[in-house]
Amino acid sequence: MKKINLLISLNLIFVIFIGCNKIKESTGEVDMIKAYDLDFNWGEGGPNAFAAPGLWADANPQDHIKWYKDLGVNTIQTFIVSCNGYAWYKDGVVPPQPGLVHDFLPEMVKLGHKEGMKVMGYLCIGSNTRWGIENPEYSYGYPADRHIPYTKKYLEYLDKIIRDGIKKTGIDGFMIDWFYQPNRSNHGGKWLKSEIERYQELMNKPFPGEDELTEEDYTAYSRLAIESCWKTIHKAAKETDPNTIIWLTSFDITHPHIINSKMFQEVDWLMNEEGDLSKIDSIKNMVGEHTRLITCLASWNKKDAKKVVSEAIDAGVGLYGFTKPNQNSLLPPIDHYLAAPIDSFEGDARNIATFARVFNDLPLEYINH
Repeated sequence: MKKINLLISLNLIFVIFIGCNKIKESTGEVDMIKAYDLDFNWGEGGPNAFAAPGLWADANPQDHIKWYKDLGVNTIQTFIVSCNGYAWYKDGVVPPQPGLVHDFLPEMVKLGHKEGMKVMGYLCIGSNTRWGIENPEYSYGYPADRHIPYTKKYLEYLDKIIRDGIKKTGIDGFMIDWFYQPNRSNHGGKWLKSEIERYQELMNKPFPGEDELTEEDYTAYSRLAIESCWKTIHKAAKETDPNTIIWLTSFDITHPHIINSKMFQEVDWLMNEEGDLSKIDSIKNMVGEHTRLITCLASWNKKDAKKVVSEAIDAGVGLYGFTKPNQNSLLPPIDHYLAAPIDSFEGDARNIATFARVFNDLPLEYINH
């Protein structure tokens, strides 16, 4: 299919978008990934920029499923554990969000599957407020930034969460996020003793000191640390359920610590959160035969929704978006986004208005009078 010129006629746009439910891959025709996330990570009340524990604890799975269904997604991304460090299901190895009314994630899975939707969880690999508070010797504080080195203690924690989350919720898979090295600047650039020990375990030589550490050795260590963490994630997921989908999102998909890694070969879904297709093109020959590629629309990447959507469909790349919900844990009904032209909205609302049309096989100019 030739690239879509957004200035072409309404009829041609309609024909192109009406066919976006299926894409061709080497393994045959598959459903295009159409995903969204009402993002419980960001909100008020936490000790940092993350949501306070218990914010949106009254979220009703039935209301959420209806919103996602009306949007037209075939994949919901919600949470195993959000960045505040508390779980979205009950009786697990991690304490639930304080005051959690519903057994949220398992109920989302049950209801989503009835509607033919995949339901994915989420784990932020590089940041977890509760972990940082409870494990000060293994964390560079607990800012809303990457602060966790991949020590053996932390890998044991991830292993338990993943196995427990898959068994107790029935999720189809989970997204992993912020999978980079920690930002040590809030610690004066000094390395934790626990991470110095990890460096020596992985590099088989003494840590030279922060000032003497070369860029070459730092990159080598970083790739080994990330690979070791990836092995833990992959093993825990696939041993618990071989069909579990592991979904890596990356805000810098060409970062030297992750590019052309074993993880790229083994991951099931790989997403470029920056939203441009050029970087996806640059790593296509580095991924596994069955790895599916996704791009993202969110206010932070400031991309033109119509342009990204058309290019993604043309390239057979999946679509995803996310934004923080309102105080009721939801956003306005989807009819709100269909009642006015796409360009009358701004930021994430414009992205949702675009998705609402594309995911439901409506022309971009559609208005629900």
